[in-house]
Amino acid sequence: MAKKVDKTNAMRQLDAAGIEYKIAEYDYDESDLSGEHAAAEVGCSNDEMFKTLVARGDNNLLSVFVIPTSSNLDLKKAAVVSGNKKVEMIHVKELVDLTGYMRGGCSPIGMKKPYPTYIDETAVLFDEIYFSGGKRGMSIILNAEILADFIHAEFADLTK
Repeated sequence: MAKKVDKTNAMRQLDAAGIEYKIAEYDYDESDLSGEHAAAEVGCSNDEMFKTLVARGDNNLLSVFVIPTSSNLDLKKAAVVSGNKKVEMIHVKELVDLTGYMRGGCSPIGMKKPYPTYIDETAVLFDEIYFSGGKRGMSIILNAEILADFIHAEFADLTK
């Protein structure tokens, strides 16, 4: 018998929209919440595993950036694409209050508010990408273009 999965807000939103997706659960390590660890646990490459980052622009508005775990966000590129002169990462202490998600489990789907979201253009190179399912130890597997359509995200060159 299949193990019952506790649905996250991200999964409930995909279900409500009738979007089919897969999940990959893994044992997360509190001392290593990196995407590289998650990728190794689920058996995908670091280029297919994406992390969700939240930054504040000089206009004081938030933007969400979804990039491969193998890469670093280029803050200058992030600023340009989000219409800012500069952006800086929000403090990890702000993450739950602003998004509803904790570090290591932040999904681009189902945040408290819909923020402008940008997905690194490399996502379209894969049939499916892995990204946080909304809690530590769970990834959603979905086509990047379906994800972008669902959350009204734009593809952009975001990494160094």
